[in-house]
Amino acid sequence: MSEPPKPRLVICMGDIHGFITKLQILWSNLEASLDRSEFETATLIFLGDYCDRGPGTRHLIEFLVSLPSRYLLGGVLQGRRWSGKIKVKFNTVKGTEYQGSIYDAGPTFESYGVLHASADLVKAVPDDHKKFLADLVWVHEEDDVFVNTDDGVKCCKLIAVHAGLEKGKDLKEQLKLLKARDTRVPKVEALSGRKSVWDIPEKTYILRIKYFKVSSLFHFFRKGQKHLIRHHGKLHVEGLRLIIDEGGGYKDRPVAAIILPSMKIIRDTDVLAK
Repeated sequence: MSEPPKPRLVICMGDIHGFITKLQILWSNLEASLDRSEFETATLIFLGDYCDRGPGTRHLIEFLVSLPSRYLLGGVLQGRRWSGKIKVKFNTVKGTEYQGSIYDAGPTFESYGVLHASADLVKAVPDDHKKFLADLVWVHEEDDVFVNTDDGVKCCKLIAVHAGLEKGKDLKEQLKLLKARDTRVPKVEALSGRKSVWDIPEKTYILRIKYFKVSSLFHFFRKGQKHLIRHHGKLHVEGLRLIIDEGGGYKDRPVAAIILPSMKIIRDTDVLAK
């Protein structure tokens, strides 16, 4: 009797924040951690926060644009955060100087060769970058994703969204809003919420992948029983609840990814044997 086929790999990538070198090293570490055929046929899901804080947003977008179409680029870019003037220069919470705005958007403008908050950014951004950003989905659903658990391998439905889903609100309505991508809505909690998406919907379980602010949420619905997984604030593993995205846009913290079904976490800071 022949062995059953291996479950396909799904790799979920945490926030990058313009750190192109970190992404390139993480990419190399993923290649070194997997068989070539596994990596080349894996589904990769990028979950947003491509810009701000790090110095290489332009080169990062160029890298993402160059990827084959089979790679799914989800989440939402911080497009509404690129401008804005501030009076306070020092972020007392992070202990760092603001870079142009409270969202540290200065490096994003500089990567395209213009001053922060300059309207020239519109002309400086190449057309293929604009198309890439305009085409970004706000939510991605993936069927038949396998996840290793203490109770064995589970087949799940994955829902990937940048921040989270709100407790007490109808799930279908939240997904409908995200799929509509209506930019006239001033704030979409699933993309930018923090406390509002911390508590999970009833009878769900969440995996969070972030260091400080809410971002890059993964929801898993176990077949026959709803089971959600999302990210949020620090490195933590508890059953199917994983908090792995440690970067937060800080230059001294790693960019991370999780490989499913193994649940293995790979970072750009990992030193792997050749």
